[in-house]
Amino acid sequence: MLELSDMRLFVRAMRWGSLSAAGRELGFSPAVASKRLSRLETALGVRLIQRSSRRLVLTEEGRRYLSHAQAILEDVAQAAADMASGSEASGLLRVTAPNALGRRWVGPELARFCDTHPRVDASLSLDDNVADLLEGGFDLAIRIGAADDSRLVSRRLAGNRRIVCASPEYLARCGCPVVPSDLKEHSCLLLHAAGAQTQTWRIDGGHGPRDVRVAGRLCSDNGEQIHDWALQGRGVAFKSIWDVAADIVAGRLVELLPGISGEQADVYAVFPCRRFLPARTRLFIDALVALFGAQERTLPSLAPMANANLG
Repeated sequence: MLELSDMRLFVRAMRWGSLSAAGRELGFSPAVASKRLSRLETALGVRLIQRSSRRLVLTEEGRRYLSHAQAILEDVAQAAADMASGSEASGLLRVTAPNALGRRWVGPELARFCDTHPRVDASLSLDDNVADLLEGGFDLAIRIGAADDSRLVSRRLAGNRRIVCASPEYLARCGCPVVPSDLKEHSCLLLHAAGAQTQTWRIDGGHGPRDVRVAGRLCSDNGEQIHDWALQGRGVAFKSIWDVAADIVAGRLVELLPGISGEQADVYAVFPCRRFLPARTRLFIDALVALFGAQERTLPSLAPMANANLG
């Protein structure tokens, strides 16, 4: 039978890099710690750690089991804490999000959440690459698109679409495209590998997607740089509505080709599939649902149009 104390020893051993140190922390002698680890491996029927005199090295099975064990022990600790303090949020809330979406929406809401819940500390990782929640130890990820990992749960926060936009200064200088094919005559800002001079934008005006080949002198692999160039009047950008909604409302950017947008890719909260979801995670997800829902209702530019002219 699996013992939580053996599982805890295994997790502590990998944290310290030493079975003896983990045993001392839990009150076991080195000999007892070694026997308990062997008992855990026997119960599981796999070797978790390759032992040497210098270091502990996880096997592939050990790497997978470590992720599950960490989640289980956190659930046990959180369940006990919830019973002691009701459903009050506490502990470190670790969140990962895409760069622009995180800076504009998740970060400010996370700070407000900590103001409301003084027993919560927060860590926000901004990365456009998709982080592994279990490997990274995150409580929550904000993602464009739902998770395709059976170990994770997705909760929709908001609809999302990409729009064509430019600054008033650029439009005064270069004119306004009327139909998608007009984009070929404009300087487009390309989110692409370095040195690329062209790109395909997939747009949809309600009659199915259509590829439009665009070109431009400026390209970057960073969406924030594309955003800055658009604000500076450097060209036409194809951006997520959540990246530019505030600029559209303030008039710093203008949505072009009304009714035309990129393919829908909604915003989701993604979190580990656990029986006991920590109160801090559950309540912060609820706060994000309220935030994005309120913005969808009040910002007309977030509502997609249809049946545009695709000439």
